[in-house]
Amino acid sequence: MSAPTPRPGRLVCSPAIRRDGQWRLVSGAGSILATDPTFTSMLDGFAQAMTAADQAVADLRVRQSGSSASRAGGKR
Repeated sequence: MSAPTPRPGRLVCSPAIRRDGQWRLVSGAGSILATDPTFTSMLDGFAQAMTAADQAVADLRVRQSGSSASRAGGKR
C-alpha cells in the first residue's frame, strides 16, 4: 500500500501551507517558501499521517453507520 499523498492546503494547527507542491510558512506579515529538504520532508510525513488518519476515521464512520443500519433491519 502506498503512502497517501498530502493534499494542498493548510496543515492542521500550523502555519504551513502546501501549494503547487511546495511548502510555505505563513503569518500575518507574509509568507516564505520552505526550502530545507529535511524540514519539508518532515512536513510531508506529517501531512501524510494526517491524511491517513482522516481516511481511517472516515472508514470507521462508514463501518459504524453500516453496522447500525443492519442492526435496525436496514432502517435508520
